Amino acid sequence: MYQAKPMSAQGLYPYGKSRSKGRSCKRSSDRSEEYCPPRPVTVDSSKARTSLDALKISIRQLKWKEFPFGRRLPCDIYWHGVSFHDSDIFSGLVNKFPGMTEMVRKITLSRAVRIMQNLFPEEYNFYPRSWILPDEFQLFVAQVRMVKDGDPSWKPTFIVKPDSGCQGDGIYLIKDPSDIRLAGTLQSRPAVVQEYVCKPLLIDKLKFDIRLYVLLKSLEPLEIYIAKDGLSRFCTEPYQEPHPRNLHHLFMHLTNYSLNIHSGNFVHSDSTSTGSKRTFSSILCRLSSKGVDIKKVWSDIISLVIKTVIALTPELRVFYQSDIPAGRPGPTCFQILGFDILLMKNLKPILLEVNANPSMRIEHEQELSPGVFENVPSLVDEEVKVAVIRDTLRLMDPFKKKRESQSQQLGKPLASKEEPSESDLASASAGSAHPEAHLPSICLKQVFPKYAKQFNYLRLVDRMANLFIRFLGIKGTMKLGPTGFRTFIRNCKLSSGSLSMAAVDILYIDITRRWNSMTVDQRDSGLRPGSSFRSRCDPSPVAWLFLRSHGWTTTRLAGLRGAAQLLSARKPRKPRKLL
Repeated sequence: MYQAKPMSAQGLYPYGKSRSKGRSCKRSSDRSEEYCPPRPVTVDSSKARTSLDALKISIRQLKWKEFPFGRRLPCDIYWHGVSFHDSDIFSGLVNKFPGMTEMVRKITLSRAVRIMQNLFPEEYNFYPRSWILPDEFQLFVAQVRMVKDGDPSWKPTFIVKPDSGCQGDGIYLIKDPSDIRLAGTLQSRPAVVQEYVCKPLLIDKLKFDIRLYVLLKSLEPLEIYIAKDGLSRFCTEPYQEPHPRNLHHLFMHLTNYSLNIHSGNFVHSDSTSTGSKRTFSSILCRLSSKGVDIKKVWSDIISLVIKTVIALTPELRVFYQSDIPAGRPGPTCFQILGFDILLMKNLKPILLEVNANPSMRIEHEQELSPGVFENVPSLVDEEVKVAVIRDTLRLMDPFKKKRESQSQQLGKPLASKEEPSESDLASASAGSAHPEAHLPSICLKQVFPKYAKQFNYLRLVDRMANLFIRFLGIKGTMKLGPTGFRTFIRNCKLSSGSLSMAAVDILYIDITRRWNSMTVDQRDSGLRPGSSFRSRCDPSPVAWLFLRSHGWTTTRLAGLRGAAQLLSARKPRKPRKLL
C-alpha cells in the first residue's frame, strides 16, 4: 500500500478554537467515553508560491491552521507550488507525486499515450498523432510523404511544441516538414510535432480551450476526481483555418492565457460568461441553449481524463515506489493536474496537454500605463481555483473519518434513563454541529473507481508495472543494473543448474549490447538496462529474451492487446454514458 498513516492526534483541543490552559474535553456523567472534536488540520504553506493566495483563502474557510514559514514539528499537509523534492518529510500528506513533472512533459506524455494507442487504438483516438524530434524526424518526413502520395488533396498543418516549453513559449505552426524553422528546432531542443486540429468549436468566432482540474487522490487504489467547473481561455483574433499567410498569427491559433493577455484585444471581465477568460460552466450553459447534449460532452471528457491517467499511472507507480518505498516512513501523495482540452466542431474532446503545476493564481496583471503593471483580482479565477483547492483539502482531511465518527456519536441519544438536562442537550447540539456546515457542496466529482468496470480492461500496462515492482524489488532506485537483473532472475525462479549466476551476468551484457544496437523505433518497445522503467506495448528486453528463447514469435508477442482483455475482470463492452 502506498498510503501513509496520518499523524496521531494527541493533545486534541476544540475544533477551530485556540487551546486554553487547563481546558479539557467535557465528559458526560452518563457516558463512558470522552468526545472531543479533533484539533485543526495544520498546513505548511511555506513553498506554495503562486498558489499561496488561493490556499490562504481555502485554509481560512476551512478554519484550519496555516504555517506560512513552516515549523519544527510535522504538519498534517505540505503544499508545494512546483514539485516535491524534500527528503526530510516522513509523515503527513504532500500535494505532489514523485515523477509527475517528468511524466507529463510533452515527449513523455506522447510516448505514454502512444503505447495505449498501439494497444487500444479506438479508445485512445482523442490525442493527435505525434512525432518526437529529433529522434523521429525521418519517420515524420516519411509518413507525411506517404500520406500525401496517397491523397494529393491532403494539406495538413502541424504544430511544434518544445518539450520543456510552457505558457506558449516556442510553439509555432508549419505546413511541411521542410519548413526551415523545424531545422532550427532539431538543433536546439527536443520537441513534439503534432497534427494541428483545424476545425475547433468556435464561440463568438474565436477559438478556445478548456482547463479542467483533476485530482489524483491516490495511486493505489487509483482514485480520480474531476472539478465540476473549469476555465475557458479564448484566443483574441477571429479564427481562420490555417494557411501560409496566417500561420504566424499566434493570437488566432494559440489559446494560452499567458500569451493572449499581451494582445490588445484581450478583455478582462468580472463576469464569468464574458471576456477572454470565462468559466467552463458558462460555455456549457450557452451550448445547452443551442440544443447541445451537455451530458454527452461531459461523458466524453470524463472518459478522456480516466484513459489519460491510466496511461500515466504505470510509470508513476514505479517513481512512487522508488522515492517512497513501501515499508519506509514517508508522506502520502496527492496532486491537482491541469488538463487542457479542445472541443472540435463536432464536440469531440481532444487532449492538448497535461500540466503537473497548473497555475493557481487568482489575480492578473493589468497595464496601467506603458510598462507599469498592477496585480488585479480575477473573480473568474478565484471562483474556480479556490473551490478546487479548498475541496481538495476537504477530501484529503486526515481527521475526516474521526470527525464524522464523533459527530455521529454526539448525535446519539444519551444513555441515561433520566431526562437529560438543558445544558446536556445544548452541549450535545453544539458538539454535533458539522464543522463544514457553512461550506458549499464539494465541487470535485469522483470518476474512478466509480466507473472502474468500464475502464479496468485498459490497465494492462499497469499490471506490467506491478510485475516490474514485484519481481525487481524496487527500493530507492529505478535502475536495472546487473544486480537488479540478478534479483529478477532469482525472484522469477529462472535460475537453475544449467543457468548459473555467471551465465546470468553474460546474459545481461548480451541484452545491453543488443539494446545499444537497436534503432529508436525498436527501443520504444523495451526496458533499457540501466535506465528508468518505460511502459511499452511489447515486453521488456529481459522478458523478450526469455520469451523468444521459449519459442515465442513476434506474432505471439503482438497478441498483448488480446491479453489485456483476458487479464481484465470483465471483457470490454460498448462504452455507455458516464453521466
